[in-house]
Amino acid sequence: MRILVVEDEQKVANALREGLQGERYDVVVERTGESAFFRLTTEQFDAVLLDLGLPGRDGIAILKAIRERGIKTPVLVLTARDSLQDRVLGLDTGADDYVIKPFAFAELVARVRALVRRGRAAESPRLTAADLDVNLITRKVARGGRLIDLTVREFELLEYLLRHQGQVVSRESLARDVWKETARTTPLDNVIDVHIARLRRKVDADQPTKLIHTVRGVGFMLHEGEP
Repeated sequence: MRILVVEDEQKVANALREGLQGERYDVVVERTGESAFFRLTTEQFDAVLLDLGLPGRDGIAILKAIRERGIKTPVLVLTARDSLQDRVLGLDTGADDYVIKPFAFAELVARVRALVRRGRAAESPRLTAADLDVNLITRKVARGGRLIDLTVREFELLEYLLRHQGQVVSRESLARDVWKETARTTPLDNVIDVHIARLRRKVDADQPTKLIHTVRGVGFMLHEGEP
């Protein structure tokens, strides 16, 4: 389970990281609104702990922007802003939960577990793009009604691209989130490029509308038409 902690106070951020890692979560910490927004639009998380008082773009602006983009990652606002107006604004903007600092860590972890469960239960069992249909339960893939035979790795790669549909996905993100390589000293660029090429042949072969695109110098994007 990946948790994004967005908190500019270093002591609080470190305490959250250590506590959540102790609960066996994979924790990423960002300290500015801009860096958090980039993470949320390029990577996949199971939940977000979001402070509101951030340098640059504040938490409410981040929350509004990701919801407008259709990003449904569960968000728990964790803030010292304790007025009724602040709580209503946070929840109306798209927060799934709202916790006031200071807080009991045991309660926070319980709320995170509930958010993750809720997010998984609400997740659609199908992912689609144009006439491409992926069933996450049966793991069947079809385009225009024609079944496509994928390897396990190709399926995982396609699922990741579909979950980030319309977003540029870097090779670094694929290495970390699909191949689960975090300590490798040499990049997986060549391996990833080979798998993308094979997947593209299976998904886009003989199709007038191409879905998998290379964004030169950046990564890849699954998008109907040109990126």
